[in-house]
Amino acid sequence: MQWLPTGEFDRVLGGITDRHERLRAFSALSRFNTLYMVMKAGSGHLGSSFSAADLVSRLLLDELADVDVLFSSKGHDAPGLYAALIGLGRLEEDLVHRLRRLGGLPGHPDVRTPHMPFNTGSLGMGISKAKGLVLANRMLGLHQRVFVLTGDGELQEGQNYEALGGAVNAGMGELTVIVDHNGIQSDTWVRDVNDLGDLEARFAGFGWAVLRCDGHDFDQIGTAFRQRAEQYAGRPAVIIADTVKGGGCPAFAATSMAPDEWRYRFHSGAPAPEVYERARDELLASADAVVTRNGLAALTPRRSDERPSAKATGPSLPDAYGRALVDVALRDERIVAMDADLVLDTGLVPFMERLPERFIECGIAEQDMVSMASGLAARGLVPFVHSFSCFLHARPNEHIYNNATEGRRVVYVGSLAGVLPAAPGHSHQAVRDVSAVGSVPGLVVVEPAGPQQVRAAVEYCSSTSDSVYLRLVSAPVPPEVVAMDADTSGAAPLEVGRGTVVREGGPTVAVGAGPVVLGQLLLAAETTDLTVVNLPWLNRVDPDWLAGLAARAERIVVVENHYTHGGQADLVARALLELGLAAPPRFHGVGLTEVPACGTSDEVLFVHGLSAARLADVLTRP
Repeated sequence: MQWLPTGEFDRVLGGITDRHERLRAFSALSRFNTLYMVMKAGSGHLGSSFSAADLVSRLLLDELADVDVLFSSKGHDAPGLYAALIGLGRLEEDLVHRLRRLGGLPGHPDVRTPHMPFNTGSLGMGISKAKGLVLANRMLGLHQRVFVLTGDGELQEGQNYEALGGAVNAGMGELTVIVDHNGIQSDTWVRDVNDLGDLEARFAGFGWAVLRCDGHDFDQIGTAFRQRAEQYAGRPAVIIADTVKGGGCPAFAATSMAPDEWRYRFHSGAPAPEVYERARDELLASADAVVTRNGLAALTPRRSDERPSAKATGPSLPDAYGRALVDVALRDERIVAMDADLVLDTGLVPFMERLPERFIECGIAEQDMVSMASGLAARGLVPFVHSFSCFLHARPNEHIYNNATEGRRVVYVGSLAGVLPAAPGHSHQAVRDVSAVGSVPGLVVVEPAGPQQVRAAVEYCSSTSDSVYLRLVSAPVPPEVVAMDADTSGAAPLEVGRGTVVREGGPTVAVGAGPVVLGQLLLAAETTDLTVVNLPWLNRVDPDWLAGLAARAERIVVVENHYTHGGQADLVARALLELGLAAPPRFHGVGLTEVPACGTSDEVLFVHGLSAARLADVLTRP
C-alpha cells in the first residue's frame, strides 16, 4: 500500500501558483491518502469522502478564515476530511496510519479529535448543532461563520426541516449548509428510496438563500461561495453541490456503474486488493498529471509494508436472519418487512427479491418508519421493522413506546448491535438499546448467539403475541459460538426467560447472550473452571429456571455487550433477590460503563474488559 507524506503536500501547494490547479492537486493528493487510510483500516467510507473531496479542498484552502468553523453532519466523509487535515499539517502525520484504531482517528467525527467540533454520524443533527453555535456566538459577542456539510440521503431525516425555519427567523447569515448531492445513499439511489423532490424549492420555501453548482468544478464552486457572501449575507444559505459518489476515481465513481446495477458497491468497506491497485494507479496518475503540468516533479509515494487490518470471518447473523424471515413470511402472509436504507446490512435482500410486494423501503427516516408500522399493525399485519440498532432504538424511541401503548404487535430488528464492530465509532455502537427499550410494556428483548438460534428467534417473533426487539450482532460469529450453536440450539423452540448451559464447569457461572460475549466466555473457559450459560432473553428471566441455576452456583457473573445500567445484570440481580434464597450465590455484573472506544475488535474488547483474558481475570478472583 502507498501513501503520500505531508512533505509532498507542502511541495505541491508551495509550487503551484494557479488557484484552481492548487485545488485540483490538493484534492487529488487527499483522495490518494484517503484510499490508503481506508484500505489500511479495512473499513471506512470511500464514496462519500471522494464526492466531497473537492468541496472540502475549496473550503479548507480558500474559504475558511482562522475563526470559521467547518464540520460534516453526515460524518461518512470523515476519512477524506482527515486526509485533507493531515495534508495541511493540522493533524499529526502518523494518524494517516491509524484510521479506526484505538487512540487514532474514529470512524466518524468525534470532538476528541482536533478540528472536529461535534460528534456526527448520527444523521440529521448538523444544522441544529450549527444553529446552537451561532446563537452562542451572538450571546458571547463572537463573529464566526459556520459551514455544515450534509449528504442528500441525510436530508430524509425530519430534524433537518425542523431546523430550517428557525435559522431564517433568527437571520442566521453566519450559517451556510453545503449539500453533497451525489444522488446515492447507503444502498442505492436517493430517488428510488425516498425522493427529496425539488430540493431547491424545499430550502427556498423556508426562506433560505439557495445556490447550486457542480461540486467538482472549482470555478463553479468558487462562484457559489462568492455569491453567497456578496448577495445573501443577511440570511442562511444552502449550496447544493451536484457531485458523483466516488468522484475523482473511475474505479469508484457511480458513473462507472452498469445500467442495471442498483447497488453502489463502495459506500463503505475497503475494496478488494485488485480494485485497490487499480484505484491507486488511477489516483496517482490523476495527481501526477496536475503536478507535472505545473512544472513540478512527479509525486513520490511512500510504501507501507503493513498489511490491511485482517477481517474476522464467520457466519453473519443478519444473513441467517434474512433467510429465516423469508421462510416464516412464506407461511404467514401478514408479515411485512420495513427497511431504513440498509437492506444489505440487515439481511433483507432475499426478502426484497422474493416478496417485493411486502417489502417497504422507508429511507433514512426511522421515526416515520416506526409510526408507519403502527398503521400496518392496526390492519392486522405483522410489521418487521429494520435498521441499525443504534438508530432503531434511539431516534424513534417515543414512537416505539407509543406503539406499545396501542397493544399491537410490532417486531423491531436491530442489526449492528453491541460494541462490535467498533471501527465505525460510538455513533454506530448500540450499547444503550437494551435499557432504552427493555422497560417498554409488552416488548420482549432477545439476542440470539448463532445462526440456528437466530432461526429459532425468528420463529418466536412470528408466533408470539408480544412485540419483540430482536438484537442482532453484525460481527462475524466466532467458531466457538458456531460449534456451541450447532450443539445446543438444534430445532428446539426458545422458552421465554430460560437459558441453556453451553459449557459445564465449576460453581462460578457466567451468563451472557450473543456471539460476542459467549465467544469470549467460551475462550475464557478454556483456562478457567467456568460454567457458561447462554441466556438470550435480555429483559425476561424465568424465576424457576433461575432458582435451579442458583442452586448449583456459588457465584453468578452476568456479562453484557451493552451498558450495565438497566441491562441483563440488573434484571438477574433483582430476580435473585426476589427469590428470597436462604443462601444466594454471590453476584457480579460486567459490561460497558462509558462511551465505547473506536478501534479493532481485539483492542476494544480488551479496553472495556470484555476480552477473554480480562474476563478470565474477573471470573477467577475470590
